[in-house]
Amino acid sequence: MLMLKIAITMGIVALLSSVSMAQDSPAPTPKADKNCSPEALAGRYVIVSGEKEGVKEPDERIQGTTVLFTKDTVVVADKEKRERYSATYKLKATTNPAEITMTSRVEDSAGAIARGLIEIEGDTVRLIYALPKGEIPAGFKTKENQLMFVMKKLK
Repeated sequence: MLMLKIAITMGIVALLSSVSMAQDSPAPTPKADKNCSPEALAGRYVIVSGEKEGVKEPDERIQGTTVLFTKDTVVVADKEKRERYSATYKLKATTNPAEITMTSRVEDSAGAIARGLIEIEGDTVRLIYALPKGEIPAGFKTKENQLMFVMKKLK
């Protein structure tokens, strides 16, 4: 009887050890990247290009525009450092690109929700999102009522 208990106990320990080891080293998910977290996103960026409804944004519209991401907010300022947009955001960071939901804090549009995708590759971030009445983007090419920006992290 004692030998049976020892064998059962050893079997359970072996089973739990193998489950623990499997949890410690999960198989990599294609495009999954822990870089797509609020901590990795945090920082100041400059917008280098933009697109609205399939058309490139004019350089004069985006030139000098900066974006500041904290762990839960995003603030956009123009070249004169005037705040143009601010929102809280949440990421569904299980993939890269991640799904992003932004909730406006701008006075005349407070509470408006914009949904889209955000991708981090090195010091470059791509963000695409739907404007009101726009379809939530499935990729990084804008359609009607969608905006996209490419940003470079400032050192």
